Amino acid sequence: MNKAYLWHPFTQMKDYNNSDPLIIERGEGIKLYDIQGRSYYDGFSSVWLNVHGHNVPELNQAITDQLGRVAHSTLLGMANIPAIELAEKLVEIAPKGLNKVFYSDSGATGVEIAIKMAFQYWHNLGLQGKKTFITMKQAYHGDTIGAVSVGAIPLYHDVFQPMLFPSHVIPYPYAYRHKDGAAGAMEDTLTALRVLLETRSDEIAALIVEPIVQGAGGIIVMPPGCLREMAALCRKHDVLLIADEVATGFGRTGAMFACDLEGVSPDLMVVGKGLTGGYLPVAATLATDEVYGAFYADYGEQKTFFHGHSFTGNPLGCAVALASLKLFKERNMLEGVIAKSSFVEQKLAALKERPHVGEIRQQGLMIGVELVRDKGSREPYDWADRIGVRAAARARELGMLTRPLGHVVVFIPPLASTEDELDSMTDILAASIVDVTEGGSTT
Repeated sequence: MNKAYLWHPFTQMKDYNNSDPLIIERGEGIKLYDIQGRSYYDGFSSVWLNVHGHNVPELNQAITDQLGRVAHSTLLGMANIPAIELAEKLVEIAPKGLNKVFYSDSGATGVEIAIKMAFQYWHNLGLQGKKTFITMKQAYHGDTIGAVSVGAIPLYHDVFQPMLFPSHVIPYPYAYRHKDGAAGAMEDTLTALRVLLETRSDEIAALIVEPIVQGAGGIIVMPPGCLREMAALCRKHDVLLIADEVATGFGRTGAMFACDLEGVSPDLMVVGKGLTGGYLPVAATLATDEVYGAFYADYGEQKTFFHGHSFTGNPLGCAVALASLKLFKERNMLEGVIAKSSFVEQKLAALKERPHVGEIRQQGLMIGVELVRDKGSREPYDWADRIGVRAAARARELGMLTRPLGHVVVFIPPLASTEDELDSMTDILAASIVDVTEGGSTT
C-alpha cells in the first residue's frame, strides 16, 4: 500500500519503489522501530526536529490534557489559552525586542509570513519602492513560492524560476572553498552585502539569513562575527533582518537560538521544527514592536496583515510546545548540548583523517561530514556516485537512520541523547562512511 498510494517528499519514487522501504511503527527514547520490530537510532532527529526523544511521557500528557479541553480553535479574531501562554514564553526566551508572535504550521509558511510582513511593513510606511530581498548562495528557506524565491539551491529551485520573484544573492562565507580561509570568505560576504546596501538599499526590504549554520546547503558554519557584522550593516542601511531559525532554533547550536551566539536581535525571526519538541506542526514568526506598529492602525486604513492559516495557533501544538520548553529548563538542555557537542567532536576527530572525508562541519549538535573523491585535491564525488545515499543506507544496516545532503552525511541527533547513545551513533556514522568510501576498511 505504501508504494501504491504514497508520494514521498524529496524522494525519487522510482528509486524508492525499487528499494526495501522503511516503515516506522513506533518510537521510544531516541530509537525508532519498524514494522519488523527492528530498532534504529534516530540519527537525524526525524528531519532535524526531535528534541527530547520519542514517546516522552510529559509531552504525551500535555497533548492528552489539552485534548480533553479543546483540540482546535481559530486565532482569527479570537484566542486560546495555550497560544497565549506559548507566545508569552517565546517572547521571554527570544532575542531582545521580538515581542509579537504570529503562528503558522511549518517553517516554510513562517518564512512566507516574514517575507510578506517585511514587504508590507515598508508599504504601510509609504516606502513602496522597498520590495526586493537579499538571500545567500545555497540558502534554503522552505518550499512555498515565496520561500523558494529567497532560496538559492539550484537543484531544488531552478525548475521553478519562471514562477518566482527575483532576489539578490550574495556569497555565503564558505571557508572550506576559499583560498584565504574563513577570514577571506567572511570579507567577500560582507563586501558583497555592503556594496549592495550602499547602492540599492532604497529598493531592498530585507536580508534573510540562516544564522550561524546554513542547513540544507551542507551544514556550513559561519565564521565568528559574520552574523553580527551583517546585522550591523542592515541596521545602518535601514534594511530589515529576517533570521530563519527553523533548523537552528531550540538548542540545536548550543544556544536557545543561533542569534544568541552573537548577541543579534533580528527584526523578524522564524521558528519551527524543535518548537514542539518534534511532536506537532507548529511554527511562529516573531516580530519587533516597530514592525508590528506599522500594521496597527484604524480599520479604514487597510493596513491589516491579511494572512492566516486554518490551524494557526493550534491548542494541541501550543500545549506540547509549552511542555517541551518546560523540559528544556528542568533538564538543563542547553548546558547538556554544549557538553555533548564537545563529546561528539572528540569522537569524530579520527574520522577527519580518513582519505575521503573532506571536512567535518559542526555547530552544537548540527554536524555534516563532507565526502570527497580525493582528499588532496578536494575533488568531489559525481552525483551519480550516490555516495551520501550509500553511506546513509549503510548506517541504516548498522542500526541508525540519517539522510544525506548530496555528498554530505548529516548527523543531527535528538538533544536528549546520552553520551553512551552518542558514542554508539558516532561509531555507526564512522563505520558507514569508511565502509562505503574504503570498501570496508576500518584501519
